[in-house]
Amino acid sequence: MSATVRDATLPGDPPGGRKAVVVWSIGVAVYFVAVIFRTSLGVAGLDAADRFHVGASALSTFSILQLLVYAGMQIPVGLLVDRLGTKKVLSIGALLFTVGQLGFAFSPTYGAALASRALLGCGDAMTFISVLRLGTRWFPARRGPMVAQLAGLVGMAGNLVSTLVLARLLHGIGWTPAFAGSALAGAVVLVLTLLFLKDHPEGMEPEPSPHRGAAYVRGQIAAAWREPGTRLGLWVHFTTQFPAMVFLLLWGLPFLVEAQGLSRATAGELLTLVVLSNMVIGLVYGQIVARHHAARLPLALGTVGATALLWAATLAYPGRHAPMWLLLVLCAVLGACGPASMLGFDFARPANPPERQGTASGITNMGGFIASMTTLFAIGVLLDATGDDYTVAFGSVFVLQALGVSQILRLRGRAARRERERLISSRIETVHVPA
Repeated sequence: MSATVRDATLPGDPPGGRKAVVVWSIGVAVYFVAVIFRTSLGVAGLDAADRFHVGASALSTFSILQLLVYAGMQIPVGLLVDRLGTKKVLSIGALLFTVGQLGFAFSPTYGAALASRALLGCGDAMTFISVLRLGTRWFPARRGPMVAQLAGLVGMAGNLVSTLVLARLLHGIGWTPAFAGSALAGAVVLVLTLLFLKDHPEGMEPEPSPHRGAAYVRGQIAAAWREPGTRLGLWVHFTTQFPAMVFLLLWGLPFLVEAQGLSRATAGELLTLVVLSNMVIGLVYGQIVARHHAARLPLALGTVGATALLWAATLAYPGRHAPMWLLLVLCAVLGACGPASMLGFDFARPANPPERQGTASGITNMGGFIASMTTLFAIGVLLDATGDDYTVAFGSVFVLQALGVSQILRLRGRAARRERERLISSRIETVHVPA
């Protein structure tokens, strides 16, 4: 006897529901706090330069080191999530980024502050991949694109808190009280995770897999990397995320204040516009991709093209400063970078089976952070070399965009064919389900 696919419940497809939302929200709260801590330097860059008596290159090292640790941890974190589960990895991550933020508050020297940011980056690296895994364990697969975009939206809300709240605290009560006080949020989400978070719904425990040592780890990484969809996801993430990340994480405020002559208050409002735009566009992209799967690549490439066009118009503007309307449009378009980077996971997710989701997501998530780290370094070096010529320094954005687009165009055909093959195979396997 048999049943049609429509009547069948696909193996491992969770039901979702209210409990799923509650559990997922706890994981997202950890990610929310991690983003506040990650982006806190974006509103404190000029203060950090004064506090530690460093120039542009040394200042960029804060964010570069943080992102270097973050990117380097992505594959190990993916493997840990696949092996240990979400709760353990998120708990470790919350502990590390809280200690890192607290250490940054009390760091007396540049070296101690660097060590604190590295620890923060290590903990931060454990959050997003865990939240993605939590979503796949608690929600049906068809909800995947929207759940991922909502996670990204909450992350940007963390960026908004950093821009609006932490910036005011920093200039109101000072460096140490602001950063130490914010560390309390990390302690709160750590307690919530330990008490209430669950890896999966009851009765949907994954099959236990015996530890197979280094050979198994290498096999997981190699199998995920062989999938064109994983590599395409990495390059989509690489190409789309970094312009906004670099702007929000460190160089946006100095660019707007020093190169465009704006006040700190006005520059802060423009950074807030990037975040608000990200949140709105994230909802739009999530709805579009959930209904039209083929829209993923046009949305990604369209975002890259629009970002490049607006940066070129801003940097090449003939006047001393770009007009406010152009800066407003630039910041609104930069808001699309985060949602576009989330599309990378929508290429990697269907290309890999459930037991490789963490590893594949880790590989994908490396892309944007490698690009951001490279651009942060390039801008810092070029600013020092050219006497703070932001036009030359921000020109490095176009180099990385060109590299990423070339790789996306190279891989898109193979990834599409492989995805069709997997879809056809899945349909064949589930057409007849034993009664």
